[in-house]
Amino acid sequence: MAGQFPSDFRERLLDRVEIADIVGMRVQLKKAGSILKGLCPFHSEKTPSFIVTPSRQTYHCFGCGAHGNAIDFLIEHDRLEFREAIEELAHHAGLELPTELNSAATGPDPRPQYQILEQAAALFRRQLREHPQAQRASDYLRGRGLSSEIAVQFGLGYAPPGWDFLLKQLGQRAEARTLLERTGLLIERDGRRYDRFRDRVMFPIRDRRGRVIGFGGRVLDDGEPKYLNSPESLVFHKGRELYGLFEAQQASRQQPRLLVVEGYMDVIALAQFGISYAVATLGTATTPEHLTRLLRSAPELVFCFDGDRAGRAAAWKALENALPQATGQTPIRFLFLPEGEDPDSLIRQEGTAAFEQRLEQATLLSDFLFQHLQNERDLNSDEGRASLDAAARPLLSKVPAGTFRDLLERRLAKLTGVASVARRRFDPRRAAVQTPTQLNPMRRAIALLLDDPKLAPYVLAEANEWREIESPGVRLLAELLEVISARPDISPAILCEHWRDSEEAKIVSRLSNSALLAHIPQEGRAEELTGAIRRLNREGLSILRQRLLAKASSKGLSAAEREQLRDALKRQS
Repeated sequence: MAGQFPSDFRERLLDRVEIADIVGMRVQLKKAGSILKGLCPFHSEKTPSFIVTPSRQTYHCFGCGAHGNAIDFLIEHDRLEFREAIEELAHHAGLELPTELNSAATGPDPRPQYQILEQAAALFRRQLREHPQAQRASDYLRGRGLSSEIAVQFGLGYAPPGWDFLLKQLGQRAEARTLLERTGLLIERDGRRYDRFRDRVMFPIRDRRGRVIGFGGRVLDDGEPKYLNSPESLVFHKGRELYGLFEAQQASRQQPRLLVVEGYMDVIALAQFGISYAVATLGTATTPEHLTRLLRSAPELVFCFDGDRAGRAAAWKALENALPQATGQTPIRFLFLPEGEDPDSLIRQEGTAAFEQRLEQATLLSDFLFQHLQNERDLNSDEGRASLDAAARPLLSKVPAGTFRDLLERRLAKLTGVASVARRRFDPRRAAVQTPTQLNPMRRAIALLLDDPKLAPYVLAEANEWREIESPGVRLLAELLEVISARPDISPAILCEHWRDSEEAKIVSRLSNSALLAHIPQEGRAEELTGAIRRLNREGLSILRQRLLAKASSKGLSAAEREQLRDALKRQS
């Protein structure tokens, strides 16, 4: 993970980026003295307990304990892999990624695939304007009511007929042919290569940074399949990506909602009518990864389905996938369209205002859940109520513990007459009282240094008998002091980054939690650190004395060791 990138590059990257900018693009922050505060994006809360400290280049939530640097924030908030987080920050900071990375650690470099896909997208766009047979594609798009402006916005193109157009244009070199195959643009069969997309309107699929990662192609005759998507590749994972999400975020960083529809044309047609917040899954049901990205990208989520049996079955599947992430803080709604209509046709008939009115009145997840469960059950009978209870409880158990789940359980209790699990679960007499975490002197010293490296001179001014203690913390404390001595101006964010992927990574992450030191006033932390080191020194001195006495009685001591023992006995008394 971290070994993919040299430590000096990660340090330069964290030095270059401002964590307030990274977090502020995703969380609304307000200045509060020297820090910034906002509602935590990692758990639901009404009173801000999430802070960003520019001087430390770190974030921390006193509610749920989430904390770290800018890399950690992107990994947790945007659900990125480590490499993706580094790439995102490097792009933001205008830093070039190191050219010589350990390929064994990083795996294949995705950049050549992005480059060949972008070249293909540009070529397809040009063919829509210039190719002699592109008129059919232009007629199709005009027939669907799309303007040239919206076609440009979404980068629409045309793949000409024939078996080798792309192969001839981009695949002259062996390396390029390999890349075209790996991205799914070429197919190899029986030793022969040919274009995957032929005589199709091309829809480039972009990731959140606007990079082309794949394509969808719509056939222009009665051929099958009507829509053809790129296969999975190093850069394209259809279970994670959403068509139109990049365009929606480009249109506005503060969209009122995200609307999940079925196809490319629905997304584009809605955008043309001013609904710039529509996205589509790529031929798959909505996955947990989709849900995570959707729920963190807008204040409300609306799923749009046909009103027939198949549409409602698909909606129920989406609901089941959404339950593990449903907290009630981001409303999830379900819109069922009139029979025979899709978003494209409906907005053209009704107009934007009427369509948005439907969205605002769409069925909430909680209502759809109970409406679906009550169908074909007689709640006037004990059997019907028992059946409802049996069907609902496994579903409600998937919802994260909290207020929303409690409310769902109480609603079920009202329907069935069975006491709410939420009420049975809570017993004031058993409520746990939270107490501050108690740290032993070693962990307290490490936590204080991780929180404020500028305290290191207070440790160096003391004796160092603590090194005699046989504890994993000794090595970590010693390494901490070594790193800080080499970089006296190091920030807490970069200091913690030093241990990513090391054996001590977990303990460093735990001890860099600011909540552990919240009870210690800032002006008292130097004294707290000195006190911890002196306690450790007393323990180390005792260990040293015992070791020297044992050696004196068995092997004898050198002159230097005898002097060391006299000093230890003198200081111990």
